[in-house]
Amino acid sequence: MHPSVKVLAHKPLISFIGKRVWPATAGPSHPHPAAPPEWQKSFSEKAVPHSSHRAPQEHPVFLEFWDAPARFSKSSSRYLEQVEIDAILVSISL
Repeated sequence: MHPSVKVLAHKPLISFIGKRVWPATAGPSHPHPAAPPEWQKSFSEKAVPHSSHRAPQEHPVFLEFWDAPARFSKSSSRYLEQVEIDAILVSISL
């Protein structure tokens, strides 16, 4: 203990500038400054305007797992053997 040391109030090293204010609309699209020059030149052609509507997706979205193609699931995990079904039914009925 150092009784001669004066205790000062703690001042954090970071300072907060206040509450964030989000703009009501998105600003204009522009390429990233570090993007390659050929991409910056053709950015306006590739840029998609912001909208509240979702663009049609290239790949279909599956709401249920059984709607997805078989390549997205393991064949061994899709089917339960009779022993597993019996074990589940027995544990439920107890």
